[in-house]
Amino acid sequence: MFVVILMHDSFANSFYNTYAWRKCKAAYKQKVGGLCERCLKRGLIKPGTQVHHKIRITPENMTDPSITLSFDNLELLCDRCHEEEHGHQSKWRTDKAGRVEL
Repeated sequence: MFVVILMHDSFANSFYNTYAWRKCKAAYKQKVGGLCERCLKRGLIKPGTQVHHKIRITPENMTDPSITLSFDNLELLCDRCHEEEHGHQSKWRTDKAGRVEL
């Protein structure tokens, strides 16, 4: 699976390419079991693909590990939940059973 991530904040690219972030991201995915945390709360089993920062990384906080590398500020999301978090609309939705709704 190939996922393209468009970064609107180019300053964050330098952070997302660091060894510390890659290691943190992998450890967090493993810790939470690899499933989308929001879908799981709704009773759906979907793989998580995006480790999302609850507090958005900015030039002012990108050197603060309590924001960038803290598990308390992370959430594992599927692509759909991540897109919804950032205001992107999906062409389809799923019901509580995970069936596609048009």
